Amino acid sequence: MTLLDAVLSFAVVAGLLTITPGLDTALVLRSALTQGRAPAFATALGVGTGALIWGAAAAVGVSALLTAWTVAFTILKIVGAAYMLFLGGRLLWAAVRGTADPAPVDAGPVARSAWTGWRRGMLTNLLNPKVGAFYVAVLPQFLPPDVPHLWMGLLLAFVHTVLGMIWFTGVILGASSVRRWLTRRSAQRTIDGGTGAVLVGFGVKLALTR
Repeated sequence: MTLLDAVLSFAVVAGLLTITPGLDTALVLRSALTQGRAPAFATALGVGTGALIWGAAAAVGVSALLTAWTVAFTILKIVGAAYMLFLGGRLLWAAVRGTADPAPVDAGPVARSAWTGWRRGMLTNLLNPKVGAFYVAVLPQFLPPDVPHLWMGLLLAFVHTVLGMIWFTGVILGASSVRRWLTRRSAQRTIDGGTGAVLVGFGVKLALTR
């Protein structure tokens, strides 16, 4: 397998994974609908950052270790599930009370929302061991023997990130076109409640994963 063949073949697999509805898309969509384009793009970049880190980890064998070592996988699974349940629970509570999702006071409103979105996207991706399992299962099939594995892993993860950003851009622009119709408090409570329920569902599903 040549370098070009590996990249193109992986792009097909990663593209199919990217457009499959999941937790990352739910986070970006919620951010676009309730906060605007800048925080939504920041959330998408956070997801991409997590993918790059998982790609490097898979290339050097860290993901393989997590997959083979039950204790390490269990620890990451518990932490990831707890984080998703925390985010989902906070959104559900905000929906019930009718308050906005709080953000840390460390900058102006736009910068604060962007930083929070990037951090949330990255942590959600990193604390999901299923992402690591995907990379360790798929990545070795696209590593040419004459290319350093670390750099190849980063390249493939970068391809995955680019495809993700293209997909998220479509999601964000589409959401922005209807955002002005969803600025009412009742609509935002519905969005927060729906996203919170999705996060809680993913957290419970992850906690029960063996």
